[in-house]
Amino acid sequence: MNYLKLSLSQYPFSCCLTLLIWVICVIPVPENPLSGVTLIDKWTHIGMYAALCSIIWQEYLHRHKQPRGWQTILYTGLMPLCMSGIIEIVQEYCTGGNRSGDWIDFAANAIGVGLGQVIGMLLAKYYARGKKDSEAGENCRNGGRQ
Repeated sequence: MNYLKLSLSQYPFSCCLTLLIWVICVIPVPENPLSGVTLIDKWTHIGMYAALCSIIWQEYLHRHKQPRGWQTILYTGLMPLCMSGIIEIVQEYCTGGNRSGDWIDFAANAIGVGLGQVIGMLLAKYYARGKKDSEAGENCRNGGRQ
């Protein structure tokens, strides 16, 4: 329970988006005006997972001074990708035929995760540059004293 409380307090937007993705992926999708758009389903998958990874990165960077290299990349990428595979299996076997698991959806999710990773790494560079600039400015204000 403490882990859940910790996750919700440190990663509230990531947790909410994860829950939203689960809900969207297991409810039946009604026909709508966008149903006729070619590959709209795949674009939606790419967008959902790119947003999820980007938000996880942003919340992680907000709470940590510096990313932990490959550990961060694995956490921010592997977790959503595993969730994506589980969702596709759940859609195939647990929705009573209302949804169907599709490995092309999984591929679209993987593209979204990759895009989110790129966005996250760019955010990490931006945060690192901003911290260096603020430290340099602080150093100049102190007359070079630490």
